[in-house]
Amino acid sequence: MGKGTFVMVEGLDGSGKGVVVSALRDYLEQEGKKIFDLREYWKDNITIPEIEEIMEYDVICSSEPTFSMVGKAIREELIRNNRRKYSGMTTAQAFSLDREILYQKLLIPAIKQGKIILQERGVPTSLVYQPIQNEKINLKEIINLPGNRIAIKNAPNLLIIIKVEPLVVMERLRQRHKNDNAIFENLIFQRKAQFRFESDWLKKLFSHYDSKVVYLDTNPPTSVEDTKNKAIDILKQHISQKNI
Repeated sequence: MGKGTFVMVEGLDGSGKGVVVSALRDYLEQEGKKIFDLREYWKDNITIPEIEEIMEYDVICSSEPTFSMVGKAIREELIRNNRRKYSGMTTAQAFSLDREILYQKLLIPAIKQGKIILQERGVPTSLVYQPIQNEKINLKEIINLPGNRIAIKNAPNLLIIIKVEPLVVMERLRQRHKNDNAIFENLIFQRKAQFRFESDWLKKLFSHYDSKVVYLDTNPPTSVEDTKNKAIDILKQHISQKNI
């Protein structure tokens, strides 16, 4: 995918994805890179900036779903634990559209310009989550949604999948201040998701599109600091190999 570097971090809710992305962000900033953090930008804005607005930055920190337009509807309505039970395909289509806008408007142009992308979640989550949400949905249907096809075609150079036990993440979700009230945050769902995130078929799919797939274990007694250091080591190794 162009000449930049695209790093995606995936895993269960509460697995430590935000910790990893923030650690990589801080490391690159210490290395002299200029950071544009979409996660911070979205606290005051509900749009995705044009690439021309962020030309001066070296690194873009992103997340899915976005906090703009379709992504905002996903977070605040479609996946919230309310009485309105949206179908798995409705959710999948919304994620696909949100993803397509993000890639077309920002990520693909940024990579072509040689920028580094650090992203929390992406199309692997759709491939893992939506068939669990509705078992009648065929994986091929999810893959063939327009935004998902674009994301797979422009797969990350480095895909970090966090390995952690579902009971551990459920305890973390209970303790954290942030409360998404999402329909996915229950033990049965997380157990099914863990199996799919760690499956051979998911690794083979992204390896086929030239992603380097690396697993990062955050189970106890691993500390937050341990997780940060491991993540930075993974990134350093990837950059070193890419330069070679």
